[in-house]
Amino acid sequence: MSGRALISVWEKEGVEAFARGLRDLGFELVSSGGTAAYLEEQGLPVTRVEEVTAAPEMLGGRVKTLHPRIHAGILARRDLDEDVATLAEHEIEPFDVVCVNLYPFTSVASRIDATEAETVEMIDVGGPSMLRAAAKNFAHVAAVSSAGQYHAVLTELHEGGEVSLETRRRLAGEAFQTTAAYEAAIAAWFGGAEQFPDQLTLAFSKVTDLSYGENPHQQAAYYRQLGTRRHLLSRVEQLGGKELSYNNLADLEGARRIAREFALPAVVIVKHANPCGVAVAGTIEEAWERALAADPVSAFGCVAILNRDVSAALGARIAEHFAEVLLAPGYADEAVDALRAKKALRILRDYERRMETPGELDYKRVLGGLLVQDRDSEIEERDAMEVVTGTVSEHAWGDLLFAWRVCKHVSSNAIVLARDFQTIGIGAGQMSRVDAVRIAVAKAREHGHDTAGAVLASDAFFPFADGPEIALEAGITAIVQPGGSRRDDEVRAVVEAARASMVFTGIRHFRH
Repeated sequence: MSGRALISVWEKEGVEAFARGLRDLGFELVSSGGTAAYLEEQGLPVTRVEEVTAAPEMLGGRVKTLHPRIHAGILARRDLDEDVATLAEHEIEPFDVVCVNLYPFTSVASRIDATEAETVEMIDVGGPSMLRAAAKNFAHVAAVSSAGQYHAVLTELHEGGEVSLETRRRLAGEAFQTTAAYEAAIAAWFGGAEQFPDQLTLAFSKVTDLSYGENPHQQAAYYRQLGTRRHLLSRVEQLGGKELSYNNLADLEGARRIAREFALPAVVIVKHANPCGVAVAGTIEEAWERALAADPVSAFGCVAILNRDVSAALGARIAEHFAEVLLAPGYADEAVDALRAKKALRILRDYERRMETPGELDYKRVLGGLLVQDRDSEIEERDAMEVVTGTVSEHAWGDLLFAWRVCKHVSSNAIVLARDFQTIGIGAGQMSRVDAVRIAVAKAREHGHDTAGAVLASDAFFPFADGPEIALEAGITAIVQPGGSRRDDEVRAVVEAARASMVFTGIRHFRH
């Protein structure tokens, strides 16, 4: 067997074995720059690109393979007499395999300390050109774009003497996926200053397959956006339990958004992307007990986040409850031992200390397109709010601000009842706001919480007075809501008549 392979890779892992396998099959190895030097160090004979082109590398290595004697050898159609004659006329030999992986642009661009000059130097020009050329000519050339393809290509060459057309077609598709993602990451980096560009280019790389999707009959995987410094699992270590599922990650994202609202010891318990129990306390142990007590029935099979380390005693307490996922910044060894006894519990250690994601956009898939918006990261402070009726004590202010921060992360229509920095009733995802109030009150009573003296947060204004009336009858003494309804005066009158207080934030927090 004989053939000709062009090899130009940044990542050298596995390439020596691949090149040696090609050489053993009789292939001539053509390479340039660092790849050629590396293969020569491994004792492999290499024809350097400059020998093929009769031109030296230029501009510090920026120009090596951009030459007709390289690209004609890749693009020539062996079944077209005119192309074959052109190769013969110019004494150009064709390539059968083109093996290229690209400069690590995304790795450098995602570094916090990377300069613009360093990042620009990682924009590969020749590599994508060779890959696209090889992929376009897949009828005759195998475009190898990742180390994961080396074994399959060598196996087919050993067994059949060539890479099959079916495999070459698949490799071509994967090569174009590689170059498309690469260009998209570069475009996103250049367009970072523009929030909603005319052309939205997104590129994602698979992190892991998931055990299943929203339902067991659906397959799923988790992808990270290329060019970003962090993603949901970038600084998370799994210490025990089963594989993560689609729903686990969706709930984990929802819980993390709430947890980042609080600096004091806090526990967030989530089911189906909505909080069912949130509490802030003097210790993380107390916060766990209060968050779980908020709605222990809904917390069965939950995702829970703690923003403090899990002690041995707390680990044993948590192990008494059935949870799907537990995330915390650290665990005592004894806590891990106790939690690992729960075989289904995914135990995650979070090394992320800065959970904010400034400038990140939210995407919602619709038929044939995307809805794109700013992430709702607004945090309203007390000074920006208006007390429109009654007076608010310092303690009530604390509960109102706590309830308001939780409420923005509950599916609309959303109502949160809270008392002493603990949610006691949550009404989520209802088509009418009055029903959300009814559910929140019913939830509180179901689990023995005293609603007298509690506070209420509503993610949007009350269009009618019926919702506040139900809450006030249950003993709610303070309400926080955006305001802005045509019936604000009616709502204010009902609250005032009950000798309760009400605060307008002026900002709405719908979440669909």
